[in-house]
Amino acid sequence: MPERTSLADLDETPHAEVFERRQPRTVRLQLEADERVPRHTHEGTNVVLHLVAGHLELTLDDETYDLDAGDVIRFSGDREVSPRATESSTATVVFAPAET
Repeated sequence: MPERTSLADLDETPHAEVFERRQPRTVRLQLEADERVPRHTHEGTNVVLHLVAGHLELTLDDETYDLDAGDVIRFSGDREVSPRATESSTATVVFAPAET
């Protein structure tokens, strides 16, 4: 049976889990303007980030990417990542196990 929800119903910040089971892990990331998530990794995963609303500066290692609403970016979770919202932003992020 499908389970239906909306991103607005996921109210924990900055990360709200979409599914109880975390394999693959799917979260709603919500950041206020000028809010940043410190540099970190998600080792052993592949990451897909879909920016639903807003604008992010996404730093991967030493490279920064400007993301607008509707953009999708994929990257290895072994990279150091740090998103910063230049305006209030909402994204859906999927962490899928990397194949070994």
